Amino acid sequence: MSIIFNYGADTLTVCKAIGLAQGNIKGVLNAEAIKKINTSSAYVQEIVENNKTVYGINTGFGILANTAISKDDTATLQYKILQSHSVGVGDAIPAEVAKLMLITKVHALAQGYSGVQLSTLQRIIWHIDNDVIPVVPEKGSVGASGDLAPLSHLFLPLIGLGEVYHNNQRQATSNVLQQFELSPIQLGPKEGLALINGTQFILSFAVKAVQRMHNCLEAADIIGAMSLEALTGTKAPFDERLHELRPYNGNKLVAQRLRLLLNDSDIMQSHVDCGRVQDPYSLRCMPQVHGASRNAWLHLKELTAIELNAVTDNPIILGADDTISGGNFHGQPLALPLDYACFAAAEIGNISDRRCYLLLEGKWGLPMLLMKDVGLNSGFMIPQYTTAALVTENKTLCFPASADSIPTSLGQEDHVSMGSISGRKLNKVLDNLEFILAIELLSACQAIEFRRPLKSSALLEHAHDVVREQVGFASEDRIFADDINKVASIIKNFCFVQKVNAFADGRGVKLNGGFEEFQY
Repeated sequence: MSIIFNYGADTLTVCKAIGLAQGNIKGVLNAEAIKKINTSSAYVQEIVENNKTVYGINTGFGILANTAISKDDTATLQYKILQSHSVGVGDAIPAEVAKLMLITKVHALAQGYSGVQLSTLQRIIWHIDNDVIPVVPEKGSVGASGDLAPLSHLFLPLIGLGEVYHNNQRQATSNVLQQFELSPIQLGPKEGLALINGTQFILSFAVKAVQRMHNCLEAADIIGAMSLEALTGTKAPFDERLHELRPYNGNKLVAQRLRLLLNDSDIMQSHVDCGRVQDPYSLRCMPQVHGASRNAWLHLKELTAIELNAVTDNPIILGADDTISGGNFHGQPLALPLDYACFAAAEIGNISDRRCYLLLEGKWGLPMLLMKDVGLNSGFMIPQYTTAALVTENKTLCFPASADSIPTSLGQEDHVSMGSISGRKLNKVLDNLEFILAIELLSACQAIEFRRPLKSSALLEHAHDVVREQVGFASEDRIFADDINKVASIIKNFCFVQKVNAFADGRGVKLNGGFEEFQY
């Protein structure tokens, strides 16, 4: 493997984090990082030897910060914090997210401000490299004082406890360590606290959301353009001059993409003088609606990039006589943009559902319900029920988790971010959005065939062909759930967008030309 990432020394991005999780990039500790790690660990040892009182090293945690811990008990304290804070409940998070938690935690600790031992980081990297991924329950973090519960579960395997995924099986950690002839590690002072104090649960869900939402935004432009073609809409509202008068970058990007996607379309040319004055908003206002969601995504991407390279535990160790107890573990900086992105993702589904409905109305030359023999057949009426249900479910998920706070630790931790819920919720909305877009894509492909022998643009015809590799034209009713799942799969695995982008690149068309900030 030729691509190397230096934990604690290089800049981590969403792309690199995903690459590390997928095994396309190898993460290592270089000499610079090792020196910083060892120096920071030595500071902690000096604090313990000199009996200096520092939170979390020789004191209790949270409301127990004023409780002194003896030198002999400082190591035992670190085991107990992992055990006592492992209170997560619910289903396990996806293994990829748990792996991202390991990756982002190593990068934060390797910057040399946390006092962890080199051997501890080396064991975490072993878990990453060997795909021995801890099982982490999804619920239990309030998003401040760090993601305490999920991070505790994440690092139970270091001390031989908890469960892990290995070889696609969920197993007891002790069994897997035996297979590799490894023993649990010995945690030193502060290490347990450093491991569980941080925002890596929130951050890892943010990383996945940046990747997944970008794919949905790219797909929505392509699919929306196909629906517009099928409905013989006009591209006049995407004129560059119009968007220079209200120059939001997201709007300008979407308008540019729509112009390029619709370029040289025979269908578009066939109705230039049809006399229709204006299209419905879900067609005409795609730059404004899709563009606003692009802007929200960009905000999340930029703040996620900062968090990926931040140190978020507590206390921060600057020297044996220089420690700071602060609040870098507080999840609010990510909780707010995650909630904002949640609304933005839900709105892409909302406008997509409206286009699905337009395709069914039987206007502008399309058969009602996109099938010729309706009555006996229900056509594409019922798939739109599913988009309506998913859109409403997404609306119920749009209440901002960050608007709430319940005090914990007997009032010591009296304001928390609930950002862990924001991150999980956004990814649930994206789950639903992928299905909504799949149903619009399925409907648009069906509708566009009623425009034959006219063809759309080369790019949209290729998009149509990508779908037809999965499902065929429906001349009568069938189990549409099968079609929906097949089309959703090529959206969920990024294949649909990747194939359209590759085709466009091959024709010299840069769908995001000049808007590189909107790439992740």
